[in-house]
Amino acid sequence: MTAPPAPGPRQGLPAPIREVLPNGMRLIVQEHHAAATVAIHLWTGVGGRDEAIGERGFSHFAEHMLFKGTETRPRGFVERDVEAVGGRTNAGTSNDYTFYYLLLPATRTAHGISTIADMVLNSIFDATELARERDVVFEEVRLNEDNPRSSLGRQLYGLLFEGHPYGRPVLGDAADLRAATRESLHRYYKRHYVPENMALVVVGPVKPAEVRAAAVAAFGAVPPASYTRQALPPAVAPEGVRARTVERPERQTQLGLAWLAPPLGHPHMAAVDVLSHILGGSRSSRLNQALRERAQLVSGISGWYGALQGAGAVGITAQLESGDHQAVERGVLAEIRRIQTDGVTPEELARAITASEAEREFSRERVEGLALAYGRAETVWSLEAERGYVDRVRQVTGAEVREAARRYLTDSYARLAFVPRGRAR
Repeated sequence: MTAPPAPGPRQGLPAPIREVLPNGMRLIVQEHHAAATVAIHLWTGVGGRDEAIGERGFSHFAEHMLFKGTETRPRGFVERDVEAVGGRTNAGTSNDYTFYYLLLPATRTAHGISTIADMVLNSIFDATELARERDVVFEEVRLNEDNPRSSLGRQLYGLLFEGHPYGRPVLGDAADLRAATRESLHRYYKRHYVPENMALVVVGPVKPAEVRAAAVAAFGAVPPASYTRQALPPAVAPEGVRARTVERPERQTQLGLAWLAPPLGHPHMAAVDVLSHILGGSRSSRLNQALRERAQLVSGISGWYGALQGAGAVGITAQLESGDHQAVERGVLAEIRRIQTDGVTPEELARAITASEAEREFSRERVEGLALAYGRAETVWSLEAERGYVDRVRQVTGAEVREAARRYLTDSYARLAFVPRGRAR
């Protein structure tokens, strides 16, 4: 077992221990004795980007099915084995990955590893359960579309990454989901849930040698599959402004602007992160002060940066009562030009760095947050880079922020507006 270099040790924790098992599966163990709870995460490198025509939505659909019974555990095993001891379990699917987690009393660590291994290796995809779960997935799609903020985010990514795998909805295509059979979905699951494409992350008051023994017992006999993930094509920025206006049965207007940005691990990643905080990360940010407090054009506005493995997006989302989203867009672009021309103040830079650092550190104080960060990094980035990222954010300069604004916040972007029905202009 080997540990990577340990930049920026977190709250006196020992460095995590990382090992690649003989079959290619990765194991990360982090001792964390703040509570008597262990977080057990299983990450696999499959998401919306990996789905071929006819498979759109299969990553998310398969995620649902892994809770519906294995060769030795019937439907309901989650409630019996996890919730009965006060634990929690859930899962998530994104463009780049799917993950599953158990949060359990630390005394149940070995049993939890065995349970999660059974889920990801031996799920049976019962046809009756599949039919039931298909309806659950369609209901999730409906709820997502009914929520204006979540729907705006999904459709904005679709507009920015038009024609690219990142532009496809993770929840899938209705026709592909209806046509999915037990055999086609199970085949997809078996193709991607292989040792070389999985990482087990265990964080809590554990003994690494005992965790390793449990992991080897649960996963070690699975043979490698010579798996290679298909490479992503490059993302291409829109030519000029790629715009869409959608009428919806809501009273409030929603506006989203998005630009292509650097992927995970890019040298400019930290500067773009800080830039997004300066633009819209708090009530004191540029856009909140200019458009909410002074111009009173919006009821809410925020800046964000989403770094994916193969590309990134930086953007602004706003909510407004007036419906004058053109004026809001002009105001956003004016503030961007000010940063590109004049840069940012030392006070803005210090606030943004502190906010970015606090946001990242706060989310990782508990075992589940740390397991989430380590699992994502191991799957689509690197553990060492994740552990050193806050140090990099602290080093960002005002000149780097201005250069990031000039490089990425160009005249080529996506604009999506949700307007109340009958008020499209």
